[in-house]
Amino acid sequence: MLSLDYVILFSFSLVVRWGVSLWPYSGAGVKPLHGDYEAQRHWQEVTLNLPIQDWYNHTADNDLNYWGLDYPPLTAYHSHLVGRAANIVNSSFTELHTSRGIESKQHKLFMRLSVIMADILVLFPSIRVYSGANPSMAAVFLSLYPGLIMIDHGHFQYNNISLGLFILAVAMINRNRDILASFFFCLALNYKQMELYHALPFFFYLLSKAMKQPTICKKLCKLALIGLTVIATFLMVWSPFLYAGLPSTLQVVTRIFPVNRGIFEDKVANFWCSVDIFLKLKERLQVNELGLLCLATTFILSLPCNLHLLFSPSCRNFLLAQVNTALVFFLFSFHVHEKTILLVSIPAILATSVLSSQSVYTRMLGPWFLSITTFSMLPLLAKEGLSLPTCALSVFWVVLCTNIEALLPKTITKSRISSPLPVEPESAWLKGLAVIKVVSLLGCVVLTALATFYPPPQRYPFLWPAVISLYSAIHFAAFLVAFHVIQFNLSNPLASVSKKYN
Repeated sequence: MLSLDYVILFSFSLVVRWGVSLWPYSGAGVKPLHGDYEAQRHWQEVTLNLPIQDWYNHTADNDLNYWGLDYPPLTAYHSHLVGRAANIVNSSFTELHTSRGIESKQHKLFMRLSVIMADILVLFPSIRVYSGANPSMAAVFLSLYPGLIMIDHGHFQYNNISLGLFILAVAMINRNRDILASFFFCLALNYKQMELYHALPFFFYLLSKAMKQPTICKKLCKLALIGLTVIATFLMVWSPFLYAGLPSTLQVVTRIFPVNRGIFEDKVANFWCSVDIFLKLKERLQVNELGLLCLATTFILSLPCNLHLLFSPSCRNFLLAQVNTALVFFLFSFHVHEKTILLVSIPAILATSVLSSQSVYTRMLGPWFLSITTFSMLPLLAKEGLSLPTCALSVFWVVLCTNIEALLPKTITKSRISSPLPVEPESAWLKGLAVIKVVSLLGCVVLTALATFYPPPQRYPFLWPAVISLYSAIHFAAFLVAFHVIQFNLSNPLASVSKKYN
């Protein structure tokens, strides 16, 4: 049962989402391939009209060069269900071949509502389960975070499903429901393979809990139950393809891990894209060499926070390890998209629920980081005509963070809540950090204005996307260091946390 506070929160967030959905989407009116909107529609067409063994295979009726399926089976099943609904509403939405590029008002309404329904059926219930009876700061931030709203309801995707399942898995971790946590995380991973960003902390945390069982028999039983849950969930999701044979299964794997697509595509705010501006890595190294470099770098840099989690398991360290691991993956892994910063943003929001309301993370670093994540996606969103709603929601986000204490239910103990932006910094160090934050956000404003109103020189047509990506990447590298300091509790000002939630 939803409390009135949740009804108000979710209703308002739906109004915001619907307002964003009135703006253009990815590939609107851009032939012949259009964009992510057409990709999602095309998957509905393919999964509705073709046998399951052809969904990931190149055939006369399934041209993989035209938005071939490249997500795990759970995405395909979801596309099939939405395709069935589309076929009931208007069969022209999913007719094989002839429905390509459809952009009627009725179809746009259907597609936009399908994302809204995913919020209502998956994301919002997950937020309610995670936060409990009354909306927390995390619930407000999860419901109104601009980055997710702009990508799902502006650009057009269904990240709300995989991220909602991830939130459910974390909620089960917090409740010591390890089997359910494993189940929901496997579902998230089988919806989008990018959930691998979150896999290592789950592995190390559950391994640590198993190792802390009092007897060898209980240790093995715990590991066996978790392992069987993972295997059973994967078998359930992949069974149609396994039944079709090994070639069919391997084709799915090949599609969801497209190594040949390169280290990155467009300008993205990560380490490799930033370095490539100066060193031209894509020209100097082969794809397989870049892949191995990314694999080694990502794995090595992910180990410290996860080994810390292994030897010091707690909900606090679990969520901070999620933030740090996901940010390492975003900065250093292979073939990163701008949108995958969302995989860092969601655990960054969840971390506010296990850190003290008076910590620098909750008051300053978290909201600041989330502002930069939205800004880092500006080149992608601006290309699709979404600059204005992105800027509007970014301003709204700052106002929301400033007034979060007044918006939270009064039933929450006052000691648990505090503005995430500092009102009166308590030391010279905090005053300096506050000044840096203001300068940082002013830099975002200046770069946004330049990218919007000042055309780049003809010699450097991608100047502003490259500068915005580099600016954001520098921030993300600094945040990565700060978040590791917080997890390892190496500095009192940064790591001021409430032990109550450990």
